[in-house]
Amino acid sequence: MSHVVAPSHDDLAEAARVIADHLEVTPTVTMRLRGRAVLAKLESLQITGSFKIRGALAAVSAAHRDDPHGAVITSSAGNHGLGIAHASGILHVPATVVVPANASLAKVKKLRNYDIELIQHGSSYDEAQAYAMALADERSIRYISPFNDTHVIAGQATVFSEMLVQSPEIEHVVVPVGGGGLISGVLMARAAMGREDVRVTGVQPEASAAMYHVLHGTPMAAVRHRATIADGLAGGGDEGALTNELIRDAQIPLVLVEEHYIRQGVREAAEVNGLVFEGSAATPYAAILRHLVDDPSSRIGFIASGRNIAHGLLVDLLNEALD
Repeated sequence: MSHVVAPSHDDLAEAARVIADHLEVTPTVTMRLRGRAVLAKLESLQITGSFKIRGALAAVSAAHRDDPHGAVITSSAGNHGLGIAHASGILHVPATVVVPANASLAKVKKLRNYDIELIQHGSSYDEAQAYAMALADERSIRYISPFNDTHVIAGQATVFSEMLVQSPEIEHVVVPVGGGGLISGVLMARAAMGREDVRVTGVQPEASAAMYHVLHGTPMAAVRHRATIADGLAGGGDEGALTNELIRDAQIPLVLVEEHYIRQGVREAAEVNGLVFEGSAATPYAAILRHLVDDPSSRIGFIASGRNIAHGLLVDLLNEALD
């Protein structure tokens, strides 16, 4: 589908500048996974509750430079929409965010606090995206994809560039994957910083793993999706997206985690480490815990992508330990 190109050196530098101007650096900490020391980049501590603010800020800033009086529109499962909403407030750019009718209540509640046009449409991310893209054409405004966008990828690259500075000893990073914007940014940062020695593994929820199946030859439209608490990773990507190409070309392995273990990951992150993770952030935690990432010896880490989990669901997950 895509005329989207990989970020240039200048794109990466501009994204890093904008993000440094407006966002705090999140910490990389050592967590205990049943006795094993694992590095975690806590994007769960971002102001909007997830890493998505980075790509959103870079993309809204780029749109504003191109058209200082223009508006933007996006589709989102929630976190990218929060990023666009926050970035549009900082940069004074009118924004519309389209989310599915069944989007996370925690994320919709937060979106309502922003001065944006919020539209709930469709029963899936794919339906919300199609509606947002149609509105973008109708209104002649810029559509910002949550993942298939040059500047979004450049913004997400700053997650891993920061992590490499904070923990240069890292040998292997495990990254949650939905549409592939974050892992594409990781690959960009790894190359830009000359750290191709760091292994990268992607993780998806087994219940909704479009990227995994597409890279194994299944057409995007034929991928079946089931419900998952990793809602930020759920749904389809885009056929022909740049992110698909970047992951395929880098031969990044993807592993799938069953729902039970993602739920367990959220629970253990809270009980053992005192950290609130949404399902998407717990997916790489669960993959390491389940030994799906076959690397017992190296200095391993993961990106804890966000914390935006509905309070009721978090309570339910914590109570599951008592069953």
